[in-house]
Amino acid sequence: MIQKRTLLKGFLILSIFTSSINAIEVNIKKGLPYVDVDIDGKPFRIQRIQDTKHKLTNSYSKTSRPAPPFSIQPFQPIKGIETVSELDLLNFLQKKVAKNKGILVDARMPKWNKAGTIPGSTNIPFSILASKGGKNQYIEKIFSLLGVVKKEGKWDFSNAQMLLIFDNGPWCQQGVRAMKNLLKLGYPKSKMLYYRGGMQYWQILGFTTIIPK
Repeated sequence: MIQKRTLLKGFLILSIFTSSINAIEVNIKKGLPYVDVDIDGKPFRIQRIQDTKHKLTNSYSKTSRPAPPFSIQPFQPIKGIETVSELDLLNFLQKKVAKNKGILVDARMPKWNKAGTIPGSTNIPFSILASKGGKNQYIEKIFSLLGVVKKEGKWDFSNAQMLLIFDNGPWCQQGVRAMKNLLKLGYPKSKMLYYRGGMQYWQILGFTTIIPK
C-alpha cells in the first residue's frame, strides 16, 4: 500500500510538472519553453509573451522612418563579422556571457537602453568607442573590461572577450558604427558577432525585455 502511494505521488508530481511545461503555449522552439541563465549571480528567465493577442504599442511598432539616416542595413554589413539569430543570442548568453567568456553589447545611446534592453546585456554606446583622433579617455577603461591590455604601447587582444553587438534593428546604424569603431581600434573581427534583428525583432517575437537600473 505504501509503495502504491509513493508511486501515485511520483506520478502526480510528474503530471503537474509536465502540465506546467505544456501550459506554455508560445515556446521559443519545440521543446524549449524558456531559457534560464545566471549572469553575475543574478538569475534571468527569458521566454516569449504568452498572450497570443499581444501587439506592440511602443516605437518598435513603427514601420517607416526617414532614410537616411535610418537606412536598412545589409544582412552582413561588415565582411568577416557573422550575423546571428535570436537562438544564437540565447546560446551566447548561456555559453559565453554566463561563463564570463563573452559580452552581449547594447551599442545604443543610453536613452534607448533605459527604455528597455535584452537581459544580460551591457550598454556600451557606439559613440564612446570613437577614437577621436587617437585620443579617448574612456577606451582604456572599456578595453580593460573587455579583456584587452596594452603592451609596449599597443593593444593586445589575445584574451579579448567575444562580443555580440546589437542595436534597435535592421534600420539602425548604432551597432554597425560600434563595430566599425572597434575595428579602427584593432579589435579582431573574429571576436565580434552581430545581431541584426536588434530590439525591434526581439520585442516583435515577444522575448523578455528588462529596464536596466
